[in-house]
Amino acid sequence: MGSVGKLEQVPTSDLIPYARNARTHSDAQVAQIAGSIQEFGFCNPVLIDGQNGIIAGHGRVRAADLLKLQTVPCIRLDHLTDAQKRAYILADNRIALSSGWDEAMLANELQDLHADEIDLGLTGFDADELSKLLGLGESGIDQQADAPVDFKEVDETIDTDHECPKCGYKWSGGK
Repeated sequence: MGSVGKLEQVPTSDLIPYARNARTHSDAQVAQIAGSIQEFGFCNPVLIDGQNGIIAGHGRVRAADLLKLQTVPCIRLDHLTDAQKRAYILADNRIALSSGWDEAMLANELQDLHADEIDLGLTGFDADELSKLLGLGESGIDQQADAPVDFKEVDETIDTDHECPKCGYKWSGGK
């Protein structure tokens, strides 16, 4: 096992993406990464080779460009052969996909983060996933919560007519 280099700041303009990188990053994902960097800082350094070739962190470098960061934290991996670098690029991206979630633990953590007023969008889960994990229905209303004791049932069969006070558009709801 070789030694891993120390953390260093490298200009983003000096970093060279791996031309055969099989992992893709949508603009939406790059925006998520940028949001994470803005909120938490650049916590996960880019891994590079001796010639500033990116081994891991292509999405983070794209996010840094989006944020107009001049430098990013990098760790230089000089000890890998070319074949090892190529294999690690695949392994770094694929191995994480083999993990799973303890959904009960995840739901508890998300509920606690929500109570701490953390923007759950920063976690990378989309709205549908969050609704499912937090026990919310499609409307975002807590489906597991009991109605308040003084809650009055609504008769949804009642005809109702509506008119927009601004434009006069009329519509009906109910029956």
